[in-house]
Amino acid sequence: MEKQATRDAYGQALVELGHKYENVVVFDADLSKSTKTADFARVFPARFFNAGIAEQNMIGMAAGMAASGKVVFASSFAIFATGRAFEMIRNSLAYARLNVKVCATHAGITVGEDGGSHQSVEDIAIMRSVPNMCVVVPADGTSARQAVRAIYQQPGPVYLRLGRPSVPILYDEKADFNVGRGIELRSGRDATLIACGIMVSKCLEAAAILQEEGIEVSVIDMHTIKPIDRELIERKARETGAILTVEEHSVLGGLGGAVCEVVCETCPVPVLRMGIKDIFGQSGNPDELMQFYGLTVNKIIENVHFLIKNK
Repeated sequence: MEKQATRDAYGQALVELGHKYENVVVFDADLSKSTKTADFARVFPARFFNAGIAEQNMIGMAAGMAASGKVVFASSFAIFATGRAFEMIRNSLAYARLNVKVCATHAGITVGEDGGSHQSVEDIAIMRSVPNMCVVVPADGTSARQAVRAIYQQPGPVYLRLGRPSVPILYDEKADFNVGRGIELRSGRDATLIACGIMVSKCLEAAAILQEEGIEVSVIDMHTIKPIDRELIERKARETGAILTVEEHSVLGGLGGAVCEVVCETCPVPVLRMGIKDIFGQSGNPDELMQFYGLTVNKIIENVHFLIKNK
């Protein structure tokens, strides 16, 4: 299966936007080769700004540029963008509803050997808690490009979560991507898998194996965590009676928390949250880390069996 890193797709989409819209400017915190904003810098050097290793200052500069009418894409690693620059994102961007898109790469434990200090497993929860903030987590390169186009049109601040490794291409360019609307990739009656980012492809793998066992599960790509697609969650809860959320993020405050909030309020059914169990990451090979933290196809299948047995 063809693969592409979502950060690579992000770099491509920035260049596309730059050609189409003269009001697009890009900021980076001295990581442009890794975040792929270097692609934009090569083509549009006058609209690219390297703020250095100073994420707080980068967000402040981006806020000023947005206040003057530009649409700003500001990038760093997820751990620095959401952690180091949180106050500036909250007060300078979200409070003022400024048109800055914080596009953070190297999220989750698949950063790998960089270790726990660089593996952001809290960023969705942090950004989801900020008023006026939109949070988007694309599953593949195609949807990452579509997400960049979509958030350009989305007024106000956005957090776009991108990964380091290459992931399977799930969509073609004709796929319908809308901020705030989840995508049902498979339909089944026995349980619903709701995932985001790298875990969407693993849920599809698990669903294919479960089908061979006679178990039909729905698979939802919930690429927008905020605003979340309440209508789709409620419908699948009623149709299948059990939900498994799957994310490369802490089980606290991320996709799982968002889904539970909807389900508890309107249509209570069993929900099992699959993710990082309130612990830090550690240095290691990405595939081995995914195995260690239980983010595998086999674990998804095991959890579906548990849910169906106990729903």
